[in-house]
Amino acid sequence: QFEVVESGGGLVQPGGSHRLSCAGSGTSGKILKYYPVGWFRQAPGKEREGLACITGVSGSRTYADSVKGRFTISTDNGNNTVHLQMNKLTPEDTAVYYCALVNSKFVRCDLSGARYHYWGQGTQVTVSS
Repeated sequence: QFEVVESGGGLVQPGGSHRLSCAGSGTSGKILKYYPVGWFRQAPGKEREGLACITGVSGSRTYADSVKGRFTISTDNGNNTVHLQMNKLTPEDTAVYYCALVNSKFVRCDLSGARYHYWGQGTQVTVSS
């Protein structure tokens, strides 16, 4: 059994920063740093958007153009957690944010979402003054 759980959502002022966390848990013993993990979001009335992902041991990262230079994905190995640091937030960043994991150590991450097996329940981020 395995699941990923997001945390850290909340209300943020425009121009501010915020960090989301994605923790892996369960009896399977999966260690996030060995698997592709991605962050996605979905705003009301919009399709799900892939934001950032990190590929297993290589640590290679991919970012969507909409967040490149503002968001950073990183792995906290000690806590089996993947973070999404978000800077220079705007109201357009308001959405439910999800993390997801690909159940294979041998593939690269991508932002399409199609190959991810485990999804969290999401955490709301609202950017507003």
